[in-house]
Amino acid sequence: MKYYSLNRKAKDVDFSEAVVRGLAPDNGLYFPENIKSLPQSFFENITELSNHEIAYQAIRQFVSEAIPDHELKTIVEDTLCFDFPVVRLNNNISTLELFHGPTMAFKDVGARFMARCLGYFNKNNTNEVTVLVATSGDTGGAVASGFLGVKGVNVVILYPSGKVSEIQEKQLTTLGQNITALEVDGTFDDCQAMVKKAFVDQELINHMQLTSANSINVARWLPQLFYFLFAYKTLKQKQKHQSVVFSIPSGNFGNICAGMIAQKLGMPVKHFIASNNENNVVTRYLKTGVYDVKPSVQTISNAMDVGSPSNFIRIQELHNNDFETLKSNLSSYYFTDDVTREALDEIYTKYGYIADPHGAVGYLGCKAYLETQPNAHCVFLETAHPTKFLDVVEEVIQTELILPEQIKAVMDKTKTAIAIEDYQSFKNYLLSKKF
Repeated sequence: MKYYSLNRKAKDVDFSEAVVRGLAPDNGLYFPENIKSLPQSFFENITELSNHEIAYQAIRQFVSEAIPDHELKTIVEDTLCFDFPVVRLNNNISTLELFHGPTMAFKDVGARFMARCLGYFNKNNTNEVTVLVATSGDTGGAVASGFLGVKGVNVVILYPSGKVSEIQEKQLTTLGQNITALEVDGTFDDCQAMVKKAFVDQELINHMQLTSANSINVARWLPQLFYFLFAYKTLKQKQKHQSVVFSIPSGNFGNICAGMIAQKLGMPVKHFIASNNENNVVTRYLKTGVYDVKPSVQTISNAMDVGSPSNFIRIQELHNNDFETLKSNLSSYYFTDDVTREALDEIYTKYGYIADPHGAVGYLGCKAYLETQPNAHCVFLETAHPTKFLDVVEEVIQTELILPEQIKAVMDKTKTAIAIEDYQSFKNYLLSKKF
């Protein structure tokens, strides 16, 4: 499989080079040149397959020639060591729980997969790779956990000061070893802009091998298609008569884009919903046809506080950059913090289910879609455990949450982070380091 830059000014590369580079030399995102559908029999018999076998067959074409089959199977097995349950709320709405991994967020899958791929590429390599990652919340913790102790890989995480939850901050600032946290005076968009600028900064490129662990990296982004397939498998076992729609809380749009790759592989799905908070560039775009990027604003669903979603260009590419084709496959709604709080309360009161703010936004997307498509079965992604947002969730549902062991493990640890004011201070830090 070859990958091309969506800016179309760089040479095509294989999977390993796309992973190690992260971003193409022309500053474009890499995209697979040819996506082949899986055999129809794969979906007909999916209920008889293990999650490991489903994932291996789905990802194999994207890494072929770069990783041998036996190594890929090991990577998949090491990545997927936790469950992905689908919980039914009513006849029309279910939730796919993606918080059963080490850091209790959906990004555990992509971070673990990418870390193991880089570990494989570096096992006989004396050169070290520096992974740069910007986080609006859960990415940082997942990447820190996934890459902790990986040979030849050093991780630098940029996060916006005061704009992630206390638990999210603990998860990315307390591990030490090969993980460094930089606390940026700004927004997630500022962090993301610094990372992207670093990849085209020739002085840095000459100083160290850089790559990214954000969803701009194909090894972080693509494996997220796994759990859409797992959800389809579960729904096929339980529910055969309704069309399946996925509602994805969307910030940088990597997750929903991965779901669309699963659709491209042949997974039967009727429609996708991008559920936004007040960072709603895509909602506005689908309504007006004008893609108008604005600075991000802070909300209680902070992992979605993205003003300029990087992966939307991949979604456009999947739909041949045709606006009407895209609109036929994607709807988008946005919801305020007040409405999100009301949804948290409703989910708990009506169904006895405790959601996190991002899941609540996904639930609202389901409800909005079902107003005009009442016969669909809508699955919203519960992307993080509610205890990662204790102050918001406990205040709304007036119930004290029990902390899972993964959260307890970091609560009493000491935060270690380096303050960063701007790109120059970030660059100076990288140039001063001998990782």
